[in-house]
Amino acid sequence: MKLNMILGKKQIVLASLVLVLGAAIYLNYTFSQTGQPYDITTAATTSGDSGVEHYGEAQLTGAPAEDSTADEYFAQARLERQKSRDEAVETLADTLGSAELSDEEKELATAKALEVSKQIESEANIETLVKAKGFEDCLAIVSGEGVRVVVKTEEEGLNAEQAAQIKNIILEETDVLAENVSVGEIQ
Repeated sequence: MKLNMILGKKQIVLASLVLVLGAAIYLNYTFSQTGQPYDITTAATTSGDSGVEHYGEAQLTGAPAEDSTADEYFAQARLERQKSRDEAVETLADTLGSAELSDEEKELATAKALEVSKQIESEANIETLVKAKGFEDCLAIVSGEGVRVVVKTEEEGLNAEQAAQIKNIILEETDVLAENVSVGEIQ
């Protein structure tokens, strides 16, 4: 009787972890889409000389060819990131669903699933917060080794103050060391 209760609890825990991981993947997918529905930067507006502007939107002055190259980069990078995450999640789901695993192996797989879920959540949070600082687009990649962030900038490029703001966002959202943070730009 006691053995059945323990297995029942473990199955509930595993099912809830898979559910949380699925929710994190959905949120990551939602936040990575262009025309982001939960973009907090479009909520506040200010009126300027040219009418109503959205607070935090960057005005790009580059040539259309550069703009499309940057857009292609972000779209391709997001697609590659999503594919690798999907593969990792599928592997973890298969591992967790396997009846042949020992308790220790299932605990390791559960810990890895939580780590992937936290990485997805951190990426979405970093991207949203960086966009709120006025950047048109942002891509964050959180891994075990560190965090890489690429932002879309104007012709002037990324200045030291903006880079420091981005780095502070990353350090607040993750547990990585400052030397493992990389901030780049694309125009």
